[in-house]
Amino acid sequence: MNLFTEIGQTQSAVDMKIDATWSQLFYGNDSGQRVYYPVEPDMAYILDTGNNDVRSEGMSYGMMICVQLNQQTEFNRLWKWAKTNMQHVSGDRQGYFAWQCSTNGNIMNHNPAPDGEEYFAMALYFAWQRWGNGTGIYDYKAEADHICYRMLHQGENAETHSRVTSMFNADGKMDVICFVPYGDAATFTDPSYHIPAFYELFALWADRDNGRWKHIAERSRSFLHTTIHPRTGLGPDYANYDGSPYESGGHKHFEYDAWRTTMNIAVDHYWWGSNPRAVTQANLIQNFFGTIGVSTHGSRYTLSGSERESDHSPGLVAMNACASLISTNSYRIAFIRELWDTAVPSGQYRYYDGLLYFLGLLHCSGQFRMNWGSDTPPS
Repeated sequence: MNLFTEIGQTQSAVDMKIDATWSQLFYGNDSGQRVYYPVEPDMAYILDTGNNDVRSEGMSYGMMICVQLNQQTEFNRLWKWAKTNMQHVSGDRQGYFAWQCSTNGNIMNHNPAPDGEEYFAMALYFAWQRWGNGTGIYDYKAEADHICYRMLHQGENAETHSRVTSMFNADGKMDVICFVPYGDAATFTDPSYHIPAFYELFALWADRDNGRWKHIAERSRSFLHTTIHPRTGLGPDYANYDGSPYESGGHKHFEYDAWRTTMNIAVDHYWWGSNPRAVTQANLIQNFFGTIGVSTHGSRYTLSGSERESDHSPGLVAMNACASLISTNSYRIAFIRELWDTAVPSGQYRYYDGLLYFLGLLHCSGQFRMNWGSDTPPS
């Protein structure tokens, strides 16, 4: 489904907009446009331009954008940089990716951020489906299978002193993804890390644990229902495993991570049709922001709806537009138009806004696919 045709845009205009976004974020000028930086001879990184570092989130998002747009050269460059510099080859984090590195490849924080692993694995499975497997690190399916195995089984045979855990809390068959699989950070979650649309594909394509991935998809749908505010549709940045906001550190509110939760809910139901509650959730959040003003709402709120920051961020604009994939409210067209009218992010803070903008653009244009040429779930 191409939502932009609903506001009168032609396929040619949509293709031109996506090409222009690719050209700017991947090949624009160094100072204020691009986030993709090649490293000779055959690697590249995505730069967090606000912090001047490289993050597993950005690397995996970059790979996902590349595979969706059939850009294999850039995909392979990003994957080799991540594999070479970010993935631990030994120790109790073996197979996990350090979430933060310097631009010269030195690890700045050894712990992983689970959304990076999820997007790495999904992008690699899509690469296998789209281009077939190569050899070595370009055996995409084998690399994705390894990441999925580590996400579920890390720490099972670790020495007793290790505080590294798997990425999914399996206590009582809970199977809810954690915030960071290390120590106390493994005792709560980040709702935006819940991506049931991906887990359904892991259940089909991974070389093991297929039934468990299916269970995880259902658990995430239930969790997302419990963590979303029943009136505003807003969710917290961090949450306890029962869905209640995690009170420590100021992340009990609707903050930057939480923007992505809407995309995850909408895409899951659009692809799989497995969560009827998702339509209500999409309507709630669009009604909330639509009432405030589709073109004027802020970016950070308490869950009950009090504004905490007035900046109208392109990344949130894109995530709210994704809700229009499934929403049925009177604002859905206005959100599509708002994304279309929003310029490609530029300047110092183009990294997060720019990547979310690009992902939203692909989803809303029908060019973020699990099957190329079709949105039909694979068998």
